[in-house]
Parts: sequence; structure tokens; C-alpha cells
Amino acid sequence: MIAVLDYDAGNTKSVVKALEALGEKAELTRSPEVIRNADKVVLPGVGVFGDAMEKLEKYGLKDLVYETVREDKPFLAICVGLQLLFDSSEESPGAKGLGIFPGKILRIPSSEGLKVPQIGWNSLHLKRDSRLFHGIGEGAFVYFVHSYYLYAEEPDIVTATTEYGTHIHAAVERGNIFATQFHPEKSSATGLQILKNFLEI
Repeated sequence: MIAVLDYDAGNTKSVVKALEALGEKAELTRSPEVIRNADKVVLPGVGVFGDAMEKLEKYGLKDLVYETVREDKPFLAICVGLQLLFDSSEESPGAKGLGIFPGKILRIPSSEGLKVPQIGWNSLHLKRDSRLFHGIGEGAFVYFVHSYYLYAEEPDIVTATTEYGTHIHAAVERGNIFATQFHPEKSSATGLQILKNFLEI
């Protein structure tokens, strides 16, 4: 069973539906018991960095994220979920992230002809071997919805990048932790393959 963390973020139900489409039982939950007994945990979300951190605290999920990471249970963070794994975000000055990885979330710079937020498909440059991207070809297109992007301080954790007005760290991976800025649950066959790879870890 996959525990999908429920902290009032957007897009959580789409993640549950995508996992169920792959034949997996997925439960949107705040229950410590359900999360601790799950085979894998997903932190999805669309929302604002500071508000998302407040909700993780409010619902007692912050400590459960740390617990999941410590236990080496496979953990996937999506979109704002990825951003929360890092130290801070320009979106919410003063708000502290989970700090699981060093790095910061920056606003996509404005430039002529570039719409922010980015909403739509973009291609990935795969940086290194990754269990999450097994069977995914270089240049595969995935779906993004974001105004802010990750700058990871440890290049070795970055598994995929993309370009949208700047160089964006689109996915990271270390040990049992996987995270994507894009939405695999909205990325058609490529996204389902990425989720399937996660389920097989």
C-alpha cells in the first residue's frame, strides 16, 4: 500500500488515481499508523511553499516525513513536495523547509516571451543513471506547473534537468528519496513509467 500524504495540497487525488491505474492500492491519509505501515510514501502537491510547511506541521506530518526518510522506506516527492525537501524558497521568505537536502528554491526569472508560471510540457536531460528514470529516453517530455525552481547545492543528487528561462534541476535522487519538480501523474505514458519504476523499487 502507498500512503499519499494529505496536507490540503492541490493535485493529491490525481496522484492517487495514477497509482491506482497502475494496480497499486493508494490511500490519501494523515494517519500515522497508515503511513508507518505503508510500503512506500508519496508527498505530492501544488501550493505555496510556506503554507505547505505550515500544513505539514499542523497535521503532524513533518515528523512522519523525517521518520520515513530515516527508515529507508521509498519516498517520492512531487512538485511542491520536492521543494519542501530543501532549505528555503524565495516564494516564502523566512519559511524553513525540511532541509533534507541542501539547496534553495528560486523564482523563474522573467524574460520576454516566457510565461511564468510555466504550465506545460518540457523535455528532460537525464544526468545520470537513475532508478526512477529506468527505461525513459533522453529528451522525454513531462508536464510542469511551477513558478519556482530548485537549485540543489549537491550536483550528485540531480538526476534530470530542463531549461525554462534558466537551468532547472528537475529531479533528484539519493538512497530511498526520489523527487520531481514535474508531475509524473500528468505526464502521460512517460509519467506512468516513472511511477511504475517507483513502485518497483
